[in-house]
Amino acid sequence: MGELMVIRHGQTEWSLSGRYAGRTDVPLTAAGEAAARALAPRLAQRRPAVVFSSPLSRAVRTAELAGLTGVRPDPDLLEWDYGGYEGLTAEQIEAGRPGWDLWRDGVVPGDAAHPGEGLGQVAARTDAVLDRIRPLLAEGDVAVVAHGHLARVLAVRWLGLDPSAAGLLGHPHPGTLGLLGAEHGRPVIAAWNVP
Repeated sequence: MGELMVIRHGQTEWSLSGRYAGRTDVPLTAAGEAAARALAPRLAQRRPAVVFSSPLSRAVRTAELAGLTGVRPDPDLLEWDYGGYEGLTAEQIEAGRPGWDLWRDGVVPGDAAHPGEGLGQVAARTDAVLDRIRPLLAEGDVAVVAHGHLARVLAVRWLGLDPSAAGLLGHPHPGTLGLLGAEHGRPVIAAWNVP
């Protein structure tokens, strides 16, 4: 059985400044492009059988620069829809909502382009992705190029945990790799935040 390779897209101006970029299509910075290219040698060693990506350009471009081919855009890999918090930093949100925690408190509704999404909705999307990926792992490794919060929910759902457990997992840095596999028949996180 192969492993699920979870790749976070490279750096963007918003990730650099700590702004929440859910559905806003923010391009990679030069540093983000360099980090994506730096993943290519490691990914070439693995040669994933199938590659899925968020349809947002920062993920698709990361896949391309990392040398991944045959990428299949999957709307279920879009980042959490942050609703009214789109484009804000945690500090800005906490100024109006002291003690706010994304995993506990969620988001507030936004405009028509950013209506917002609950953690359960994000988990349902990652569960659907995992349902499609699990059978493909019999053919070898599968790569997913996605986003930070989405990757954390995907990882804990791989482990069979409640989606709120994603708050206990370190945020993957832009342009890094995680490996989800199995050990003695049980799902494990084999690696996380690998540059």
